[in-house]
Amino acid sequence: MPAATDSGPLRIGLLSYRSNPHCGGQGVYVRNLSYWLSRLGHQVEVISGPPDPQLKDGVKLTHLPCLDLYNPEALFRMPSLRELARPINFMEWFGVSTMGFPEPFTFGLRAYQFMRNRFKDYDIIHDNQSLSYGLWAIGRVVPAVATIHHPITVDREIAIRSVRSKVGKLQQMRWFSFLGMQKRVARSLPRIITVSERAQKDISRDFGVRPDRFSVIPNGINTELFYPIDEIAREPNRIIVTNSADTPLKGLYHLLHAVAKIAAHREVFLTVIGKPKENGGVERLVKKLGIGPLITFTGRISNEEFVRQYARATVAVVPSVYEGFGLPAGEAMACRVPVISTSGGALPEVVGNAGILVPPENPEALAREIVRVFDNPALARELGQKGYERVHRHFTWENAARKTEAVYREVIRGHRGLQQA
Repeated sequence: MPAATDSGPLRIGLLSYRSNPHCGGQGVYVRNLSYWLSRLGHQVEVISGPPDPQLKDGVKLTHLPCLDLYNPEALFRMPSLRELARPINFMEWFGVSTMGFPEPFTFGLRAYQFMRNRFKDYDIIHDNQSLSYGLWAIGRVVPAVATIHHPITVDREIAIRSVRSKVGKLQQMRWFSFLGMQKRVARSLPRIITVSERAQKDISRDFGVRPDRFSVIPNGINTELFYPIDEIAREPNRIIVTNSADTPLKGLYHLLHAVAKIAAHREVFLTVIGKPKENGGVERLVKKLGIGPLITFTGRISNEEFVRQYARATVAVVPSVYEGFGLPAGEAMACRVPVISTSGGALPEVVGNAGILVPPENPEALAREIVRVFDNPALARELGQKGYERVHRHFTWENAARKTEAVYREVIRGHRGLQQA
């Protein structure tokens, strides 16, 4: 054990209750961090809920089956009686049926069941923001750390603020009821990794975790996937945004209002990577504003097509109200696309002086700066080059993996010291 914990290869269990590799920072994080930890010589096993995280070579995947009631192909399906006869499945179904979000809790129970006879197979367990009671139980036996990408308390606040009715506000409070568990488990961990100084400050305040318990390790940007394609000409007056979610936190509503303001006096086009929820808030707002012909929703596309869409765009916009890091900004910068971003959360830490920052929830400011980039090709080229250089200088997954390894060894030494005391 001393060789493994002090300098040799580590046996790492990486827990992730949802691991979509194409959207959402958590899935991107698991896929790239696990790969680079493997590249550094460690033995990595990702223990994951749905969907398939599509891990890279050298990383073992253990999939923990669940009811997967949020699967868009069978949304809120009715489980069979045989499925519901299993206690954890019943808790998952009951939580969803009562308008809660039980997946972090039930994933933790399944992870504990899976690992309880295999604790000796791991030197460290790294949780990707489930912060479940199962993790708390695992951490009593095996050294454990967790990554918190951003405080979900911010999501809750914005979601509650976005609805007017008391019933709607109560529904949002019910959905985010898992937060009590996450706060308690976070306070029990010896070390928490987060991805920005702003996220560290907000998590410390909202979760009641001392600042000295955090390690800030910025995400990397996969520059093998996101890169410039100079032979593709940029299309005039075309905006790209990589989030189609109806979630108020992501700010797409504000960008749609900005597009409508621009369209009132000049040509503008918007490419949205993804597909909105059918009859959801985004679709309704597009119809209300009368801007449907100006918008292309790509649906799910390949990585190659994703990069080509970036190459065609005049400007990338990140309209989020809050981001714990801001992968979409970094990915656009890696493609040498000029970026206009809000100053929500940690986005200024990612964009720095290589893009244009505007206040969150401000369609007028977004519209003004978009038009400025449209009308100033020299500024667009300057911002694109600055962003490209900033990503390659500051945000690599290899650096993130090396810093994460150092945290693992620190936690393992502390755990060993407690056992010997």
